[in-house]
Amino acid sequence: MVITMYLDAEDERILNGEFGETRQKMMEILVALGRVYDAERLIPITSAQVSGASYKTIGAWGLSWLQSLDARVAVPTVLNPIGMPREQWQEFGVGEKFARRQQEVLEAYRRLGITVECTCTPYYLRITEFGEHMAWSESSAVAYANSVVGARTNREGGPGALAAAIIGKTPYYGLHIVANRRPGVVVDVEGSERGALPADHYGAIGYLAGREVGNRIPIFTNIRPTRDQLKALGAAMAATGAVALFHVDKITPETRIFSFETGGLERITIEQKDIEGLFEEIEVDAVAVGCPHCSADELAELAGLLKGRQTTKPFYIFAARGVIRDNRAIVAAIERSGARVIADTCMVVSPAMDRFRAIMVDSGKALAYVPNMCGALARLGTRAECVEVATS
Repeated sequence: MVITMYLDAEDERILNGEFGETRQKMMEILVALGRVYDAERLIPITSAQVSGASYKTIGAWGLSWLQSLDARVAVPTVLNPIGMPREQWQEFGVGEKFARRQQEVLEAYRRLGITVECTCTPYYLRITEFGEHMAWSESSAVAYANSVVGARTNREGGPGALAAAIIGKTPYYGLHIVANRRPGVVVDVEGSERGALPADHYGAIGYLAGREVGNRIPIFTNIRPTRDQLKALGAAMAATGAVALFHVDKITPETRIFSFETGGLERITIEQKDIEGLFEEIEVDAVAVGCPHCSADELAELAGLLKGRQTTKPFYIFAARGVIRDNRAIVAAIERSGARVIADTCMVVSPAMDRFRAIMVDSGKALAYVPNMCGALARLGTRAECVEVATS
């Protein structure tokens, strides 16, 4: 059965080109997505987050396309991390040619009315709340927004998110529909029944769980993670699988509102030996944490771990510009050790990290992405182990 998507009178006028060629193109993208996913209509959104912000990932063709657009976004919109910090990019090891192109990408987005807050943790900007419909694109941001905040977004591609931002609407399908947010698989973590899991194991749990669940919606029934641990769990599952929503019984908001029947679902167990097996030791020549970007609490933890120490290896800590701005004293304490707190970018999307042979990271997401995106070996460690290696 072919479903015809309903467009209101203004949508039709946009599609007919009455509001300019750019808006017409964006509406065409949304209509095409709606037809692919059998959406019955478009729905308004409250915010958007657009990927494809690093020149490393979009290249000359992507930049040319952005520069051809002539419209402004209709809702608050932010960017995914770009390929360098906007200031001190030379100190970070970025070449002048790349920096020039990256600035052109930023300017193209700025001209569209997008706030150039470049982060994979837009939820720290307080631009979304429970139940709101959005169009976000970065995998870990989508997982957190859906799961921890209880907002509603599909995992949008860069053009789809940008189209939604400019039109202010997105097709009504997938995770925007409450009935599609039910769990499809149960995940148990071995050893959790004996007490709290080690704080830094949630990225490893997510790394293993994502490979097992794929694009299904998992529900964890026997863990009690904090918000930062939920962030690490979801980010890793989104990287090794395609998880855009997960539930933790009696922890994430929808498990406290809805009663999910899990009796007939497949059960997967994440074993302790497999978790511990991810923490293998290899020699590294740099350490990087903040993938996803660090929270204020994580920055404070790093400041405590680095107190009285000096780095002997490059140690990069990535966080959103707004989080850095609001925690200047903590950032200053971190940087007295020789570590560097970097805004706007991350280890995955910056060419500056490509010069390292092996990088130690503290997240399952980075463990999954660094080998392909940076061409480097990746070693997973706890945050304390990252500090130890960076200062030993």
